[in-house]
Amino acid sequence: MNQGKICVSICGETAHEALGRFERAGPIADVIEIRFDCLRTEEKGRLLGHLGALGKQILLTFRPLEQGGRRHLTMQERVEFWQTALPRLDGVSFLIDREFDLDLPFELDPNHAIVSRHNFEGHDWEFPPGCLAVANTLKLAITVEDATEALSAWQLLDDASVRGAIPIAMGEAGKWTRILGLAHGAPMTYASLGGGDETAPGQISAEDLRDVFRVKQLDKNTSVFGVIAGDTSYSLSPYMHNASFKQERMNSVFVPLQVRDLVEFMRRMVKQETREVELNFGGFSVTNPHKQRIMAHLDGLDETAQKIGAVNTVMIEDGKLYGYNTDAPGFIGPLKKSFGDLVNARVAVIGAGGAARACVYALQQEGAEVTVLVREPSKAATFAEEFHVAVEQLTTDHQPLATDILVNATPLGTRGEGEDETIATAEELREVQLVYDLVYNPGETRLLREAKTAGAKTLGGLDMLVAQGAEQFLIWTGEEAPVDVMKAAVTARLK
Repeated sequence: MNQGKICVSICGETAHEALGRFERAGPIADVIEIRFDCLRTEEKGRLLGHLGALGKQILLTFRPLEQGGRRHLTMQERVEFWQTALPRLDGVSFLIDREFDLDLPFELDPNHAIVSRHNFEGHDWEFPPGCLAVANTLKLAITVEDATEALSAWQLLDDASVRGAIPIAMGEAGKWTRILGLAHGAPMTYASLGGGDETAPGQISAEDLRDVFRVKQLDKNTSVFGVIAGDTSYSLSPYMHNASFKQERMNSVFVPLQVRDLVEFMRRMVKQETREVELNFGGFSVTNPHKQRIMAHLDGLDETAQKIGAVNTVMIEDGKLYGYNTDAPGFIGPLKKSFGDLVNARVAVIGAGGAARACVYALQQEGAEVTVLVREPSKAATFAEEFHVAVEQLTTDHQPLATDILVNATPLGTRGEGEDETIATAEELREVQLVYDLVYNPGETRLLREAKTAGAKTLGGLDMLVAQGAEQFLIWTGEEAPVDVMKAAVTARLK
């Protein structure tokens, strides 16, 4: 448990629109930020007239475009706004966000002020001398593309001269700072009213911060787990694992960790002897493109991970990192349930990455006849040698695939830019009995739709996600996972 607050940031072009969003935010917010820079010029005064009746602590912000605001504002316009607004705040519980470059010609109680700085290019920053004299709280927001880059903002929490520090790393890669900030002493974290209402990149909805990540219940003793991925925006693992932690009443949280540079992440954030921050990591889920790369950073591997040559689960114990692979059992269980006995079944696995390695290993254990299909067979020569499996070229000649089961072990079809792409069409699938797509977001990919058109049975990645996640939960906690709760959380999010 911590003393931090969730601040919901709202934006509207009219006073009526802003007040409607204020009313919606009321039940879930401790503080509501009203972005006056979103309002039309004639609407600012109308909204100021309603503030006394709103009954919530209000954060007033009038931000210029160059610092993330919605419009260009001259220094004179900014000063005149505060000269007009402040006399109208009698009886209102309020804070104001005064940007680091704003020089007001009058004094303001530091208890009512936050000095903010938004840096959208680069990670270097500083606050001019005197900021601590005019505000009790400093807010720093930087844009990052890698979780490790957020450390430059996080360091503000370690500045003993700052009474209240709010470090925010904007973008998908910075979400961990929004989730863990309150646990480490930040007085406030910012949230959106809901999906599509974000006022800054990477904002998480207030409901998710409160109910999924339980940010107000976290503290420095909370065990932190996370998914390490090149792109975490599509991952449903946080919803699945946080639901299980909540169900079992564990002081644990699962966060997205978008990592491009794995070496730097392990060195600066994980390894006991070199890390620059203590986040109390307990373990990780690992996915594309790091399932093989992570192995170089581990102190030990279980037998399955060693044979597969890929790791999707890391457990941290007494400062040591141990790797496991739960993809293999997570993959094969749903397939056997749907298809039946796999002995001598012809299975074509598309891809040669970490997920494909787990699939091939599990299929061979069941006695299936496995062929790996890739676009460039020469790049999969080592794969073929390790698993003693045939590797063939994935063609685009639209000829029917001669296989009983087709497995897509690539990210193609994942929600995003390539969502409408497929590795095979209905014409190519007309002789296939079952198509298994490991992609789970969206719940039904284009490949699965093509398979249905061809008359094949289909199996999506949701069941595998939950099955391998349950194995991860057992590794991390030593307890059986609440599988039904995990599946319900993922299903609800997909809908």
